Amino acid sequence: MTTKSDTFVMDLSGLDAVLKALREAGYTLVGPTVQDEAIIYDEIVSLEDLPKGWTDEQGPGVYRITKSDSPSLFDYNTGPHAWKKFLNPSRMRLWTAEKKANGFEVIPEKREIPAYAFIGVRACDLNAIRIQDKVFRTGTSVESYYDEARDNAFVVAVNCTRAGGTCFCASMNAGPRVGQGFDLALTELVSQQGHVFVIEVGSERGLQILGNVPKELAGVQTLQLRDQCISEAAESMGRSMQTENLRELLVKNPEHPRWADVADRCLSCANCTMACPTCFCSTVEDTTDLTGDHAERWKRWDSCFTMDFSYVAGGVIRSSTRSRYRQWMTHKLATWHDQFGTCGCVGCGRCITWCPVGIDITEEVRAIQSSTQTHPNRP
Repeated sequence: MTTKSDTFVMDLSGLDAVLKALREAGYTLVGPTVQDEAIIYDEIVSLEDLPKGWTDEQGPGVYRITKSDSPSLFDYNTGPHAWKKFLNPSRMRLWTAEKKANGFEVIPEKREIPAYAFIGVRACDLNAIRIQDKVFRTGTSVESYYDEARDNAFVVAVNCTRAGGTCFCASMNAGPRVGQGFDLALTELVSQQGHVFVIEVGSERGLQILGNVPKELAGVQTLQLRDQCISEAAESMGRSMQTENLRELLVKNPEHPRWADVADRCLSCANCTMACPTCFCSTVEDTTDLTGDHAERWKRWDSCFTMDFSYVAGGVIRSSTRSRYRQWMTHKLATWHDQFGTCGCVGCGRCITWCPVGIDITEEVRAIQSSTQTHPNRP
């Protein structure tokens, strides 16, 4: 009898059968595809849509994909997009209002929330989803769209067997091995013995999907090879971050000269926050037509790097690039703990890769840590 504790091995036909079973269960498949010279998450139908033989190269301000002779489907690291765009869309209408004889009638937005099956969720991104769960699904205000989309989502995670040039998830205890929160977890192994996938079950839904999929129980040697590949990825991270006492360090150094140094390079373009899988800032916009008879309210992503984000009556609170970068990094690595009981960074490296001027958050942390100078708080 198959149980949740079992670990299996399957070939390409088995993985294709998993995708077919998910489609038949009513899920819309979303996975990695090659578009616009990048690995982009988009709707897929079968294995043919996955980036077979594609890999990537990443560094500060550098991203490119290259083709190889490998049959691997998941031999890449994180791309420019995170899964948050499916759970918390970047732009969403909240309601419309129509003028009537006795005033305006507000019409709440009716929307169908898809049941997505996410294919190829890395450990860092799975941890990022769990962090956003704390933001949108706990406390006194629950984001209804996100809440329902998460309930509907089926997660097929993938253990990393290769680290990228900007990865530091091992430092953040967020990878490269997938932890909890998945329905199924894959490890792709390509060797002289063949091309197989080790598959772990993480939920009853995952167990049901595996059902009649052709598979075998994984042997000891296969599991050892899986563990070895994941360990090698952890040991070959392109970056690292020392997190011990990091919250206290950043909170106590709001006037450190490094903030001015990074501000001289930062463009305040907000690329880091848009690419980040945990950033969640948003704003609300109201629009009307020329007649004044029709109005709409929209929610869209925003960033703490934009000037208007900190505008209040009387002016902008954070008018300088220095203050905005300090706010972003201190919130991400320090005060996020106060709000949500966890760090806001999962070490995916996107903020480094997609920064046009190559600012490296691990380097900025290291620069402050290496300085023994402290600066008093200012009111």
